[in-house]
Amino acid sequence: MALAFAAYACQVPQITDETIEAAIKQGNFTQAEQMIKLKIATEDLTPGEVWDLDAKMQTMRRIKQDFSKVDTTVIAYIKKVIPDVTPEQIAHWESTGALECMMIDGEKKYFRNAPRNLFRIDKEAQAHWDVNGRQSDELDIFLSKHIPSVVAQTKKNKIENLTKPQKMRVTYTLVVKPNEVPEGETIRVWLPYPRENKRSFNVNLLSASHKNYIISPDEYDHKSIYMESVAVKDSAMKFGYQLELETSDHWFNFGPEDVKPYDTESELYKKYTAERKTHVIFNPELKRITDSLVAGETNPYNKAIRIFDYISKNYPWASAREYATLENIPEYVLKNKHGDCGQVGLTFITMARYAGIPAKWQSGFMLHPGEAGMHDWAEAYFEGIGWVPVDVSFGLVPNEDDNVYHFYMGGIDAHRYYVNEDYSGTFFPAKNHLRSETVDFQRGEVEWRGENLYFGRWSWDIEVEYL
Repeated sequence: MALAFAAYACQVPQITDETIEAAIKQGNFTQAEQMIKLKIATEDLTPGEVWDLDAKMQTMRRIKQDFSKVDTTVIAYIKKVIPDVTPEQIAHWESTGALECMMIDGEKKYFRNAPRNLFRIDKEAQAHWDVNGRQSDELDIFLSKHIPSVVAQTKKNKIENLTKPQKMRVTYTLVVKPNEVPEGETIRVWLPYPRENKRSFNVNLLSASHKNYIISPDEYDHKSIYMESVAVKDSAMKFGYQLELETSDHWFNFGPEDVKPYDTESELYKKYTAERKTHVIFNPELKRITDSLVAGETNPYNKAIRIFDYISKNYPWASAREYATLENIPEYVLKNKHGDCGQVGLTFITMARYAGIPAKWQSGFMLHPGEAGMHDWAEAYFEGIGWVPVDVSFGLVPNEDDNVYHFYMGGIDAHRYYVNEDYSGTFFPAKNHLRSETVDFQRGEVEWRGENLYFGRWSWDIEVEYL
């Protein structure tokens, strides 16, 4: 290995951050990783610099896992639906981002869910097979009945409305595969844990797999329950808990006439209308689109509705790349014309902030009957009203009543498991290694003193029972 590095050093007389970044952008991941390793081995770097370089290597490895399909596999999948598909059509879909691919070490590699996503994203492809995207038909049917019922129960009230609570029992399990951690080493695990607010309350922990757990304080944006266990050779290591909690539908019955002017000098306004590295960035394309949407409008509520409608109608749900591999999520959504719940949620947040509407991130799980899964949404602040939930991924609910149609622009249903108050927060206790998910926190996080355990080296599951 030393000889290999020496030979490589002769070819690359000077390794800089710029040369590493150039190799990464060109998809020359093996070359970039070699340069990083050599830089770490031969230069006097600070721990922070080593951390940043290692993070670049981890990100490249994660991208390789996401982009794992080759052209023969992808084209064979598409030909099952469109037997006479042409190379020109394939090339067109690649150029628009509908068929997501990139060059990695000189080979074209496709996103693992690219062929199925194609039929969610592209209208020409949908004419052959319209794959259900955002959610199942069963969930759409459930919401088509549930949301009008919520509005009917509370429509006579002003402004903030909560329905009668429902009780649920949740079981969360995380299992580390055998021998992923050396025998005798301590496995450190963070599991998502529900945060209490007006619509999620009376959390009662019934049992935990490990006695000495730690529940993070509420001031941490990622709410977790932390556990440790010593690895046993050839044994899967199980962590988990069971709890009960109550949740309510939460809907704000208001219109533009109810919104007051913002106090633009308040700390809340300044914080939640500001850019934030990373992801909440007012780049030129986002500015252009947002300016065109809110042109001539001064009322914050009407601005928010325009942004909400635009994203709901123009960026269909599609299976997502790992967030940790994306430098700017809203930029990715605008470029590729699609996004999952968190991606379109961050796009709404960024557009709203640029338009002068305070907005922030929330996430956890959707636990609707027969359909449990990770989910992200947002909140927007209106002066005189307060923070209201916004779920742009659930979008517009087909109905003649505008209160139902725009329910998720100021409301959220009760079937939620609320965990995170922001994105890219810190953990309690602190994590030593780079997170598997650097933006969201739902599946959990696992490490031992030697390394982080990335997704695939452990499994997770969430089950809900309505009481």
